[in-house]
Amino acid sequence: MLTPLKDFKKSIQKNPLYKFISPVSMFHDIFKAPPLSVETLSSKVLKTEYAVRGTVVLRALEIEAEMKRDPSKYKFDEIIYCNIGNPQQLKQKPISFFRMVLALCEYPDLLQNPEVEKIFPKDAIERSKIFLKNVVGGMGAYSHSQGIPFIRESVANFISKRDGQKCDGDDIFLTDGASPGVQAILRSITRNENDGIMIPIPQYPLYSASLAMIGAKQVNYYLNEKEGWGLSVDELEKSIQKAHKDNVVVRGLVIINPGNPTGQCLTASNQREIIKFCQKYGLILMADEVYQENVYYKDQKPFSSFRKVLLEMGPEYSSVPLFSFHSISKGFLGECGQRGGYYNTTNIDSAVKHQLYKMASVSLCPNVAGQILIELMVNPPKMGDNSYNNYINERDGIYESLKRRSKKLGEALNKLEGVTCNVPEGAMYAFPRIRLPPKAVEAAKSKGIHPDVFYCLECVQHAGVCIVPGSGFGQEDGTFHFRTTFLPLEEQIDSVVQRLTEFHQDFMKRFK
Repeated sequence: MLTPLKDFKKSIQKNPLYKFISPVSMFHDIFKAPPLSVETLSSKVLKTEYAVRGTVVLRALEIEAEMKRDPSKYKFDEIIYCNIGNPQQLKQKPISFFRMVLALCEYPDLLQNPEVEKIFPKDAIERSKIFLKNVVGGMGAYSHSQGIPFIRESVANFISKRDGQKCDGDDIFLTDGASPGVQAILRSITRNENDGIMIPIPQYPLYSASLAMIGAKQVNYYLNEKEGWGLSVDELEKSIQKAHKDNVVVRGLVIINPGNPTGQCLTASNQREIIKFCQKYGLILMADEVYQENVYYKDQKPFSSFRKVLLEMGPEYSSVPLFSFHSISKGFLGECGQRGGYYNTTNIDSAVKHQLYKMASVSLCPNVAGQILIELMVNPPKMGDNSYNNYINERDGIYESLKRRSKKLGEALNKLEGVTCNVPEGAMYAFPRIRLPPKAVEAAKSKGIHPDVFYCLECVQHAGVCIVPGSGFGQEDGTFHFRTTFLPLEEQIDSVVQRLTEFHQDFMKRFK
């Protein structure tokens, strides 16, 4: 009986050109890897989409380039990027104390300069010395893979104080922003393509993109727009039952609180219902809480961490594993480019944490500057410190301004024809629903694009405001939305409102 290779050789020997072909080159060509092209990339990569920096943003960048060549080509003189929660891109000033400490850590020779106390306040100098003492090897050296131990202890102290429940530094993993932490947990808990993770719709595209790259199932549950983007346990039940019928093994549940892109804040009673649901089905709870400082109506809906609620429910719920995520990119810091974040583990077995440490060590360590900013976020200047008053003024100024801007933008959107918008309770975004005329829907179909993508492309083309189509976040069939930040400074938010209003009125007129 011939082997497959002998069969193959026998077949090609029948070729009349066989005697002219070099056997070495023949076999080399047959087994040679295909050339690199889109067609030969991983199918998982090709399925991955991230609307926040997708088609509309690329068009915005093209328009910017055109404006540099011909400033008179468009009726606006700049693109206002409302596509992503990137405060400092939109001219939000960094917190002074944080940057002063970071500057001294990055260039410690400044501490030897006799003029240093004339430039930096005493508490910034002292804090930088503490960091330099504890950051072994300085800013340019690798740190512990889980994060610098004294910074993890500082984060644990912050969490203990916030929740009224003791937290340990070994439960903290520092990361390069919250996103790598989310991706690390998703990779670790999904075992194969039959495993699924429940995510909200609308959702932040980090989750859909990460699940596509991992090759796991996306199990959607829908937020109720009519109820202020409320989360119903009945909807969670409906979602998981459908997944089970589809033979999906649901491993975890993602909650974004405050919501992105929807801006809603959960009540503690709602959180308890969610925890009971997780216990019922043995789910791992992933709490994305990066907007915990962006809560604008604290009297009516104060922020409660899922960790606090879970631990207060008592030992009978100790079987519910929880991962909680936080970041320096949001809140009033807006230090997106510094890439600092962490995740906190609750009710996670030590053997599992060992494996998570192993995964973290593959990337060696999170960046040290981001770790320092995490420590400053959770341990800012205290009353009596030299920088305290300035810190409070800067923090409260940013917070109160965000609250005013959220209200102003939400109210303006609700005045537009065919638009309804839940005024954001938290986070940095509005997610209005737009009712597009049939003619606009047909125009989009003729171009082979989704109707809300068409609307957003028209907006950046005619108004110079870059917003993101709701289809990139997920939405109920037959509805159209877009997400916009309210991060432009107060002196610019009026321009955003005016541009959006004029564009929308013109759009509706053109496509009626």
